[in-house]
Amino acid sequence: MSEEDDITLAPVAAGEWPAFKRALQAAFAPAAIAAFGPLDEPIPSDADLDGARAAPGAEALHIRQGGALVGGAVVGIDVTTRHNTLDFFFITPAAHDRGLGLAAWRAIERRYPQTRVWRTHTPYFEKRNIHFYVNKCGFRIVAFYNAHHPDPHRPDGDDPPGLDEAFLFEKIM
Repeated sequence: MSEEDDITLAPVAAGEWPAFKRALQAAFAPAAIAAFGPLDEPIPSDADLDGARAAPGAEALHIRQGGALVGGAVVGIDVTTRHNTLDFFFITPAAHDRGLGLAAWRAIERRYPQTRVWRTHTPYFEKRNIHFYVNKCGFRIVAFYNAHHPDPHRPDGDDPPGLDEAFLFEKIM
């Protein structure tokens, strides 16, 4: 059995949301701390995560391998346009480098076979993520947000320095 065969997705129940957020923030923390030093607030913020979960069509999913929690995702599903978003995606640091991210991504693609286009984003400093989305998952970079080309979906002045630079990726199915 391959790693991919052992990956399952399960909806995050309302009572599981606080622990899910903490796990996601813990997974994002090492790269953010390496880039910016100690953080005063978790990245992403609770408000960003709560906003993503409350968005129309949002689904939060646990990623499990053999029943063990190894990560999670928050997706936005638009059943009309079939242009969907991967808003947050993580594999716990203890489970890195085992091919689980790609296996989990493929499980997400199988869960939503009606998708025409997937979109996601990642901060510029997250080179590991850029490699993953482009070289492993088949996304292409469609925009680079920065001071000269700000992300139209982020409020002005909302991000600390360095977090205002991000790539937007797209995968046409």
